[in-house]
Amino acid sequence: MEKKATKKLKLHIKKGDTVQVIAGDDKSTKERVRTGKVLEIFPEKNRAIVEGINMITKHTKPSAGKPEGGIKKIEGPVHISNLMVVDPASGKPTRVGRKVNSKGKLQRFSKKTGEFIK
Repeated sequence: MEKKATKKLKLHIKKGDTVQVIAGDDKSTKERVRTGKVLEIFPEKNRAIVEGINMITKHTKPSAGKPEGGIKKIEGPVHISNLMVVDPASGKPTRVGRKVNSKGKLQRFSKKTGEFIK
């Protein structure tokens, strides 16, 4: 039996990016812009955990390691299609493309301003 080749997924979002929520329960509006820093990415599930977005309640039972237990609020995963990268230059959400930089390496860039994203 042959092994399937594992393909590395190319996503428009990376860990550490500042993103804006464009759909879902935490959707940004004109009055309330919901942005946050990406803490973790799950490429196999197409989901990301964003700081301060999709807060869920976690009930923890007291144990020997954590005797306090109780109710905690933590970030839940959000589907990547509901997030847009915020352009570092303008501070507005932008689509992301890829092009070769001066060193010959493929790098992400903002489609609004044309500048490279770290």
